Amino acid sequence: MVQTQHAWNATFAALAAPRPRDTTALRRRLLRLSVRLWWHPYWETVPSVPTGRSELRQLARTRRAVQAA
Repeated sequence: MVQTQHAWNATFAALAAPRPRDTTALRRRLLRLSVRLWWHPYWETVPSVPTGRSELRQLARTRRAVQAA
């Protein structure tokens, strides 16, 4: 799930860039990744889904920063 969140972050950043290329493909990818993240079976086991989602986003950002260093 962390890899999917990382891919979501990268796709979102690509869409947010000035004059992105192939915005339709990026939007479709973002939608597919969003569905994967939202409906992942893991969320049925977590006591607080909003907190879990926030932690997942933070973990993906942290791992990206570590890999870049």
